[in-house]
Amino acid sequence: MPTLTLFDEATRRKLEQLTLWSTRVRAGAMKGERRSTKRGTSIEFADYRNYTRGDDLRRLDWNIYARLQRPYIKLLEDEEDLAVHIIVDTSASMDWPPGESAANKFAFARRAAAALAYVSLHSSDRLVLLAASDQRIDLFGPARGRARSVALLAFADGLRAGGVTDLNEALAAYALRAGRPGLTIVISDMFSPSGYLDGVTALLARGHEVALIHTLAPEELAPPLAGDLRLIDVETGRPQEVTVDAAMRDLYTRRLTAWLEGIRADLTRRGAHYIRADTGSPWEKLVLSELRRQGLVR
Repeated sequence: MPTLTLFDEATRRKLEQLTLWSTRVRAGAMKGERRSTKRGTSIEFADYRNYTRGDDLRRLDWNIYARLQRPYIKLLEDEEDLAVHIIVDTSASMDWPPGESAANKFAFARRAAAALAYVSLHSSDRLVLLAASDQRIDLFGPARGRARSVALLAFADGLRAGGVTDLNEALAAYALRAGRPGLTIVISDMFSPSGYLDGVTALLARGHEVALIHTLAPEELAPPLAGDLRLIDVETGRPQEVTVDAAMRDLYTRRLTAWLEGIRADLTRRGAHYIRADTGSPWEKLVLSELRRQGLVR
């Protein structure tokens, strides 16, 4: 079963106690597990919308159904759902270190994305999960409700990495077609040929609250390399001859630090969240601890 390959029952029970949270987006259409900042009380009727699979049947207006033979959900003024968009980079560089390494970036990202999507469904949020590279785009949703959890986990379990992901292009394109803005979580190693700022800015301009989870493997943070080497880019196949000595290690560390700080500063200035994830740490720590500190999980 896909539920067992991604995370066990004990972890699922922990996830079911959580809620994704946005402090900047309040454009919901139905009840989730949170209270709106809009005025009103929980018994004030606001509107109807069409029933979708996974909705709480207690919200169904049976009188309308008896008259029209069509199911409608009653909406209340002070209760709303959250639109949750999760975008996962599935480029070849994410599948590192290769093999069955516990620190594999793609395995980490896939589990983290599945966990956050699972939380979203259990909070009755409106969920879309997108996995993107230039080789293929896989989409789950829009979906809502716990009944979609098994399908979600099967979808996440079947994702594979390959190709190149142009984050600017992928995020900007998604901003145009995403529909209702919401909490948008991007999981990537940020190895994008054209950068990321234009794509993030496009999402922010559409009203999304953006959180970027930057996944890096321990070998990328502190490469265990020395001597004369021929390095191969896993996405393009291009070779590069290098000599790794103490001076080169120091240069690498300084440039890596500047790159990470630059991303954090760029996103912070624009009002987006930046979370760095070392895949040598358990993915559960990211969801249960780091995202809580950012106020994105409660």
